[in-house]
Amino acid sequence: MTNVTSRDMTTQEVAARFNELAQQEKWFEIQDELFADNVRSIDPENSPYFGYAEGKLPVRKKGMDFVERIEQFHGAYTTQPVVAGNHFAVGRGVEVTTKDHGRIKIEEIMLYEVKDGQIVLEQFFY
Repeated sequence: MTNVTSRDMTTQEVAARFNELAQQEKWFEIQDELFADNVRSIDPENSPYFGYAEGKLPVRKKGMDFVERIEQFHGAYTTQPVVAGNHFAVGRGVEVTTKDHGRIKIEEIMLYEVKDGQIVLEQFFY
């Protein structure tokens, strides 16, 4: 049996692997395994939580900065992915208490673009 690399994966396969890890709240593993080196991460303009990051390391730092601000985790869910062409989207809800915003509840659509078996863009709508 040959070893399948991310470059061999279809958008459907990337979405399925994403879902498998997301259901376990393994977000940094998603980044390590599925994100391209030149991935871009975009939040809504004027977001009080996040901004824009480009590149695997800056995107990782963006996520780590948020995790470090969490004081209490109250719950989260991620819907099954919907795939269309080289994109997939999931619904996501999270409720946390953060150092700088208190208790917040975010409900969002997370859109991903896949190229050559890797995620090259994540964009959040909330």
